Amino acid sequence: MKYTKVQVDLMNEIRMLWEQHGFWTRSAITSIALDLPDVDFVVKRLLQNPKDFEQALSPFYGDEIASKFSDLLTSHLVIASELVKAAKAGDNKAASDAEKQWYANADEIAAFLGSINPYWSQEDWKMMMYAHLALVKAEVVNMLTKDFESGIQVYDEIERQALEMADVMAEGIIKQFSLY
Repeated sequence: MKYTKVQVDLMNEIRMLWEQHGFWTRSAITSIALDLPDVDFVVKRLLQNPKDFEQALSPFYGDEIASKFSDLLTSHLVIASELVKAAKAGDNKAASDAEKQWYANADEIAAFLGSINPYWSQEDWKMMMYAHLALVKAEVVNMLTKDFESGIQVYDEIERQALEMADVMAEGIIKQFSLY
């Protein structure tokens, strides 16, 4: 299939955003788990990712819908941070509570995305989000247990899966807005 410049630009932008989501999430996990002095800077950069998504989606969905996605994605990241901190502290109840909130947030994200684009399936987004959460949780466990080799293998899978989500997102936008 031959792609137009508009399609390629959109695909590249969405892929970059999902790549950054995975990279800065890993960086935040590392900084929190290993008490690195850059944690505040890394978390600040990670929390820029939802705003970057908002900016990318706004021309298609308008400010209100783009902002709602940004809010949901910010919650996803904040809950993940709470989960990492609770797991690091050995607070199993807090970690379990955060994980339940995290999956509920994933359900919200999937339902939201499924509602704004007829080419996006809520069930597909739910499966992708759940796979993402399972991989990030494995990444957290590997970092906390200092199993760095396994952590790298998990990150490779996170990257592959993030690109899958990016492609689904970009293809849906291309179809919905007839960007041919």
